Amino acid sequence: MIIAFGFFPVLLFLFCLFMLDSFKLVSVRVLALCVAWGIVSAFLAFLLNTGLDRLFYFDFETLTRYVAPVTEEVVKVAFLLLVVARRHAGFMIDAAIYGFAIGTGFALAENTWYYMQLGADFHVVLAIVRGFGTAIMHGGTVAVCAIILLEGMQRSGNIVITGVVGLFVAILLHSVFNHFIFDPLLQAILIVVFLPVAFWLVFMYATKHLQQWLEVEFSNEVDMLSMIRAGKLKETKAGRYLATLKEHFSSENLVDMYCYFSLYLELSIKAKRNILLKESGFPAIIESDISDKLAEMKLLRRQIGKAGEIALLPLVRMSHRELWELNQLG
Repeated sequence: MIIAFGFFPVLLFLFCLFMLDSFKLVSVRVLALCVAWGIVSAFLAFLLNTGLDRLFYFDFETLTRYVAPVTEEVVKVAFLLLVVARRHAGFMIDAAIYGFAIGTGFALAENTWYYMQLGADFHVVLAIVRGFGTAIMHGGTVAVCAIILLEGMQRSGNIVITGVVGLFVAILLHSVFNHFIFDPLLQAILIVVFLPVAFWLVFMYATKHLQQWLEVEFSNEVDMLSMIRAGKLKETKAGRYLATLKEHFSSENLVDMYCYFSLYLELSIKAKRNILLKESGFPAIIESDISDKLAEMKLLRRQIGKAGEIALLPLVRMSHRELWELNQLG
């Protein structure tokens, strides 16, 4: 029963974060993969720490305060970067949940190892400290990294820079925790009290921001697509902008760019519609021709080339978030 104190708090925290996702952005399959990677990363970090300790003969404080935070956060965050790069996470909310899931897997493996090594010495107080303190810290650091990563990518679009910043913050938080500035039991209590509140505030902000973004973007894109289908594109700012490109592109390229813009609007609207449907408790609608249209869009993107993409940037904002949307349709 004692080991339950090492497992239950972090699993409950992960479940609560999952339930806070009102837009149903999280994929259960990806969530399970994140937990699995967390377990694997615990073994990788153990091997790294053991190897470095044998090579450099670190004392216990140096190893736990400065070496372990670096190795453990690097292996945990590696999979988070892959999840974001593969466009499985497009918003702060789902990225944070995936990040916490990785930390959850890590904590489950680490606490199991401690329980097996210590046996009867794995007493109730230690189980509580590790379950309510260390375990939630492992999830929290990767979740914070995920929040910084997604927020930074929406501003700069650079996964490398924002990833490094997020990783540095995760390492710093982990190192501060391992310094045990407060009594370990008090530290665990502080984490249990303040971390849920902090995450709730972040999620409420992100949800409100996402709702506003969806409503504004959805309305604008519907209006634009309606103008295109009514043959009134020339009357819009977008139409007048496209007209200025005649001097720089051939007629064939302009037709491809027009089709690409129109198809982007249609698919982006459908992606946002599905997000809003899931938030309201309805199933997403995936038309039978979606795959064909996504393939057509990729073909058109290749045909217009990099110059065409750059020329359409004022109209087609293919940021990480937009790419994530289209990826969900597929």
